[in-house]
Amino acid sequence: MIDRQHRGVLPLKPHTAFRSPGGSLVYEEMVTRGGFSGPFSYFYHLYPVAGHRELSLASRGFAQPEVASHAALPLKRRLYVSHRIVPGGQPLDVRFPILFNSDVVVSLARPSEADDAYFSNGDGDELWFLHEGQARLESPCGWLDVQAGDYVWIPRSLIHRWHLVGEVRAMIIEFSGGMFVPEIFRNPVGQLRMDAPYTHRDFVTPTGPIATFDHVDDGPRDLFVKKRGHFTHYVAEYPLMDVVGWDGFVYPFAFAIEKYQAKAGLVHLPPTIHTTFEAPGALICSFVPRVVDFHPQAIPCPYPHSSVDCDELILYLRGNFTSRRGVGPGAISLHPAGVAHGPHPGAYEASIGTARTDELAVMIDTLRPLIPTHQSIPLEDEGYHSSWRTS
Repeated sequence: MIDRQHRGVLPLKPHTAFRSPGGSLVYEEMVTRGGFSGPFSYFYHLYPVAGHRELSLASRGFAQPEVASHAALPLKRRLYVSHRIVPGGQPLDVRFPILFNSDVVVSLARPSEADDAYFSNGDGDELWFLHEGQARLESPCGWLDVQAGDYVWIPRSLIHRWHLVGEVRAMIIEFSGGMFVPEIFRNPVGQLRMDAPYTHRDFVTPTGPIATFDHVDDGPRDLFVKKRGHFTHYVAEYPLMDVVGWDGFVYPFAFAIEKYQAKAGLVHLPPTIHTTFEAPGALICSFVPRVVDFHPQAIPCPYPHSSVDCDELILYLRGNFTSRRGVGPGAISLHPAGVAHGPHPGAYEASIGTARTDELAVMIDTLRPLIPTHQSIPLEDEGYHSSWRTS
């Protein structure tokens, strides 16, 4: 929810009779957040919105988190290797949840086929981070082209499907309480402040809508909706991409991680300066190539710390990670609260005198503990915790 956008044709005033050139009534749908007191968008459909020919429990849909006690105990630092996921399948069906709590579910995916049905996640907003590949997101808002290095936000319950250009590798975060641009980045009228780490121009929004009064793509009629962790299969009476205009604050967007404007200080600043998005119980941060601390005696490497209220997850993407050894692109580390966080032995001292870092990574901090799933077991590097031994 960056700013107001509008596409296609719209009536002069909401909630009034709006007709096609042929005289048919256009059907208004409102997507609202926070009941009726939060951000919202208007969508204008050529067909009635709520009709379904069929309704059944779904026989497909991606896996939900499964707790395995031996995956969560003992308490230790963990590393997951995303390359071990077998590629293939459609985004609708192939997600591997690796960590979760009541606020977030963190999953990995390596789909290689376009979705042949539409999906709507009624359980939360989704933030995809593509670390390899290209794709197009189709939704009533239009087409959104994305590529490696992009965050892609899909609002709760938005009907959509993915069109892939070959295999895509992604980390997906599902937020039960929504995801937002931090308020501290906005001025009183909602504009992104001049000292915010990005500008309105950095966000890519959909082109479209797809439908016009003269043409509606009659794509799949199958819609899979997830709610309370279960999938329901609907078969729509009318084409699902029949929106000829929309207006509001609720729409998908893409943001390239390297457009993030990093900050530096005299001495090492806390990781909160890398904040990109926030959610109830979670913070998403972007580590991008940047100048580091410039005090003559600065230690640029992150200091060892005990963040007693937060679990820390990092997806490593590219570059020389000053605080870690033995991690490469696609590795995901989990440093849980209760065990001191810190750089590998020797990294702290070796960073003195460093002027720049070329690391690229995504970090998620959560207030509630992240629980490893049964699905995460084959992805774990069992030797990661012991790599802190100095002998």
